[in-house]
Amino acid sequence: MFLLILPFFGLTAEYRSSLFSQIHEIIFHGNGGYDWHTVYTMPIWLRNFTYKKLEEHYKKIEDKQNKQTNNLQNKSEIHRPNINPSNVYNSSMPTKK
Repeated sequence: MFLLILPFFGLTAEYRSSLFSQIHEIIFHGNGGYDWHTVYTMPIWLRNFTYKKLEEHYKKIEDKQNKQTNNLQNKSEIHRPNINPSNVYNSSMPTKK
């Protein structure tokens, strides 16, 4: 008698959860490039490769956004338009006759 936790050869609950999470991430972040059936029937190595590439792509985007945010937060100078107020706001009003 074998001491198996499951009496059949199937997917464990943890593997099923990670599989469906991976499929969801590929479909959602694939920008319409994949449908559920295509991703589900992909070979495992190809699905893992696609998932890693999408993960790397969005990590690079996140790093760029964080870098840009940090650059904006580090600048204390406020840039204002180069307008001379005396020329703009000092105008004569026409008078009624």
